[in-house]
Amino acid sequence: MKKYNIFNYIRHKEDIKACMPIDKDFQDYSRNELIIKFMPLVEVMARKFSTSQQASGILTINDLLQIGYEGEIRAVDKLDWGMLKDEKTGEFKSQENIETTLKSFFSKRIKGGIRRRIDMHRGNLRIPEHHLTAMRNTKDKKMVATFFNSIFLSIDALVNDENLFNEIPDKSEPYNVPLMNIYLKGLMKKYLSNLEYEVLRLSYGLDCNKHSAKEIAKELNLEGTGNYVRVSELKRQAVQTLIDNVDHSQVLDCL
Repeated sequence: MKKYNIFNYIRHKEDIKACMPIDKDFQDYSRNELIIKFMPLVEVMARKFSTSQQASGILTINDLLQIGYEGEIRAVDKLDWGMLKDEKTGEFKSQENIETTLKSFFSKRIKGGIRRRIDMHRGNLRIPEHHLTAMRNTKDKKMVATFFNSIFLSIDALVNDENLFNEIPDKSEPYNVPLMNIYLKGLMKKYLSNLEYEVLRLSYGLDCNKHSAKEIAKELNLEGTGNYVRVSELKRQAVQTLIDNVDHSQVLDCL
């Protein structure tokens, strides 16, 4: 895995901008032009993954970009232009409609490819080194919050472009997954309700496969139209409960 370099990232963005094809109707782009046209979409998704705990320390943003581009190319090659045409007239839909459809089609395949690669490489749990340094030097609730937010950071968290360069980790330290899971489960059993415990355990696959919100709602018999929202609320509630109750010395024990 290559070490991340901010200057390489900036140069990469400049290269994409320089190669960007001129604006025209999407159906008029060649295969290679279409790939280049949607490279910024790959970059946005790679940035989101790079700041998530699931990818942090496992794959750098350079790795994520490469994997994302591979997914984008496969998606372009599988693209059925017929889905971009009006069923009644046989004519291409509006350019705005086509762009929305293409972004959705490409995003699903790019995200799926990155997630599969993360799962393949997830032999160790890692925490960004800049987070570890902060935690070891800050013996208060802020350190506890940093620890649990690093562990349980959502992969779909939005990235603020203005803070991007401060958010991208360039180093990390590995943790043994089974040992870390045992440690986390011990704290969770001590401080969380049974429902909160199960939601976190199933969400992050601490001793099982990761479950989607839909699967968790079904597993825990959370009924109603807002059951998916309830799962998200319980996750946030559980993490906050850990932050409020765990002492910094307990976190230092595993660092």
